[in-house]
Amino acid sequence: MLNKMRIAKFIANAGFCSRREAEKLIEKKLVKINNNLCLHPSELVSKNDKITIESKTIKPNETIRLWKLYKPIKYICSTKDEQNRKKIFDLLPKDFPRTISIGRLDFMSEGLILLTNNGDYSRTLELPDKGYERIYRVCIRGAIEKKSLEKINKGITINNIIYKKIKINIDKSNKKFTWLIVKLTEGKNREIRNICKYFSWQIVKLIRIQYGPYKLGDLKEGKVQEIKIKNA
Repeated sequence: MLNKMRIAKFIANAGFCSRREAEKLIEKKLVKINNNLCLHPSELVSKNDKITIESKTIKPNETIRLWKLYKPIKYICSTKDEQNRKKIFDLLPKDFPRTISIGRLDFMSEGLILLTNNGDYSRTLELPDKGYERIYRVCIRGAIEKKSLEKINKGITINNIIYKKIKINIDKSNKKFTWLIVKLTEGKNREIRNICKYFSWQIVKLIRIQYGPYKLGDLKEGKVQEIKIKNA
């Protein structure tokens, strides 16, 4: 018996989009299985089934691949945007395989973004219970009191949102700027920016330099490079 999986998972594993986005495509009646309309994301398929999305045939990826990209500021990590802003996928070569991003960086943040051709692998790296550490270098205008860092490192609640214990230390500082190294495992939406806003710290630069075992290294801004998958 052939191994079967849910259609939404199949689409994600093919690197077409995330499972959630696949479910939306099914709701919009854009997905067919063997030329028959797919009615629900729980329908089971195998690699021998013909899956089409808006007449395009979707094939499973036999090999999981991974790339690192240096996201510049003023780019978004989505494939579509109503405001017509620049997207990280615009930076990729025209013949680049179809990929999805692992996590996101906000519009004004820069640095390491991981891309993969496999939805399940993307989900594995994103899940909070996996504990993959994200490391950032953050430049703040002016000086910072150490007691504020101690408060953050113990865990802090801001606007009823609990930010668990994180690691934040001063990397270097002068009269004008303070550079911080911030290590997160939760990675809640805009976590660093919300914490800095709470303490009235003005962010000059926010750069992600590591995600789990994967490092930005000397990759140039806007460039992409295929990397080997590691066991974290």
